[in-house]
Order: sequence, then structure tokens, then C-alpha cells
Amino acid sequence: MADGVKARALWFVEPRRVEIREAPLPQPGPGQVLVRTRISAVSAGTELLVYRGQAPTELPADATLPALTGTLAFPLPYGYSAVGNVIALGPGVPENYKGRLVFAFQPHASHFIAAAEDLILLPETTSPESAVFLPNLETAVNLLLDGNPRVGEQVAVLGQGIVGLLVTALLGRFPLAALVTVDAHPLRREASLALGAHVCLDAHESGLPAALRDRLQADRPYSGADLVYELTGDPASLDVAIAVAGHAGRIIVGSWYGTKRAAPDLGGRFHRERLRLVSSQVSTLPPELAGTWTTARRLDVARSLLATLPLTNLISHRLPFDRAPDAYRLLDEDPAKTLQVLLTYGPGDEGD
Repeated sequence: MADGVKARALWFVEPRRVEIREAPLPQPGPGQVLVRTRISAVSAGTELLVYRGQAPTELPADATLPALTGTLAFPLPYGYSAVGNVIALGPGVPENYKGRLVFAFQPHASHFIAAAEDLILLPETTSPESAVFLPNLETAVNLLLDGNPRVGEQVAVLGQGIVGLLVTALLGRFPLAALVTVDAHPLRREASLALGAHVCLDAHESGLPAALRDRLQADRPYSGADLVYELTGDPASLDVAIAVAGHAGRIIVGSWYGTKRAAPDLGGRFHRERLRLVSSQVSTLPPELAGTWTTARRLDVARSLLATLPLTNLISHRLPFDRAPDAYRLLDEDPAKTLQVLLTYGPGDEGD
């Protein structure tokens, strides 16, 4: 069983410092399994807030995930996208779990013990590198459920990090009149266009709101976006979202700002244009869908999309787990070079 297994786990110990700690694991108990991790994905959104010390320390890490107990106060393990193989079973776990490729909402670690019922079994044909996108893809699905894009609408997506890119990829399948995206980094703008954006503007462009509105109108007699997604992680971008939304436009805020603050301008267009500002968070579903949707259904939809999107094209870096501090430093200090950063586990892994 798990005798002698030592897990190497990533800990966030203080702002901008992570370290790998080793500790022995017990044998898996009833209903539990031991998983050896193959790949985990680093979040450039929530995880960077934790890494930088910008997450509210009194907030629970995630009350909906059994692996993320406690608060966001240092020191803490964190992460929520791990793919690996089951290598040992506790009492009562079916034998067919042995060796299975699984996804888990688990912090970064070489091995972990989890309840079998908390794992997501993956088909052997699923690429582990695609499977680690599952949490962000589920978030993207949730954002579309909250935004409810409609045929012929004009949509703007502010921010083309991984979640923004996945939202763009899904919106690219809709018969929209216009899909305009925005990001500060050329690498992300190129990826956005490849995923279906009609135009991707530079966030540093002078007069960005006016440029956005010009692109959205594009010979159509409509004023502004029907739907705007704010996914930059920067609360100052709310003013851009407000400026570009059309009358009664829907602004879906998928960013989590942590302790960052800004004063959005609610004294002008926001009031007179009857704009709607909606928070979207993957822990829950849009209330109006409660009669037909469940989180299990949403997850099934996200899982079915894994094989239909060019997810591995969004991987910019693969770094061995030992180099996890380098991965966070790269995302923090040089985000223009990154899309999705992965941590790899086991002998023979090589970074690039």
C-alpha cells in the first residue's frame, strides 16, 4: 500500500516565496486512494493572488473542495488542478480504480490521498495535458451560463489569460455579430485570434474604450456591446467594461480582485444606460438555472469539451516540480511570455 511513500508538496510560506516540503503519507483509509501526480497546472489568477499575498487571509481557501481546508493565511498548500494515476487502494475501493488516470482538485504535490468519490475518472484516451485545463474550462462554461450569449450579439472579452482564452474559444462557436477581445500581451492576443476572436486589441492602446466601440459597431447600427466579460483581474478594467457596454448591456465579472481596490465610475453611463453588473463564480450556478442545471451537469459539459478544443496549444511552459519557485516567479515577473504553465512530476521530466 502506501507504506514508505513520502509526498513532496508545495507550500506558500510568505508573499512571493514558495517551498517544497516532504512528509510521509499514511496508507489510504476506507474509500480512499493514493494518487501519484503526473502534471499539475498553475493558475495565473487565484494562485498569483495567494503567491503575492493579495488574497484575503481570513477567507476560506475553498469551502466546496475537501482538499482545500483552512484559510488563505500563510503558510498553506494551494492549487486545484492535478492529474495522476491511482497507485494504491484503501478498503472498499473497487479494484478497477487501480492504475486509472484521474483528475483531482488538489494542491500541488507529488502524491496525495483522496476519497475515491472526489476523483474524476478520465478515459485512457484523454491527454493528461488536456485534462489539467478542466477547472478553468468549467469556469469558462460557468461564465457563459451567467452571460447567456445570444445569436447576433456583440460581445467583448477583457483579458485573455487562460480563463479569458477559454471563454473566447467557447464564444467562437456562437453565431455572434462580433467577438472582440483585449489583452496587453502579444502572445495572448495571437492565441485569442486563433481561438475565434474577430479582433484582439492591445490593452495599452490609447483611447481603448472608443476603439472597442468602433470595432463592435463595425458598420452595424448598434451602440456598444450587448455582453462584456471582465476577466483581467484588474478592478480598474471595470471602467472600460462600463464604457464599452451598450444600453442595458450585461457585464459579467469573472475576475477575483482579492485585496486590490478601485473606484469604478458608477455616476455616468452605468446609471443612465441601465447596465447590469453580475458576479460570476464557479462555486455556484446562476440562480435562474437551478431548476435544470447542477454542478455535476456543468462539470460533465466541461469534461466533454476537453477533447474538442486545442488546449495543448495553450501550454507555454512545462517545468519540473523542483522548479516550482521559478514557475511562480515567471508568472509574476514576466507574464508576457506565458500562457499555461505546468508542473511535471517524476524522474526524466525536463522543463522548457
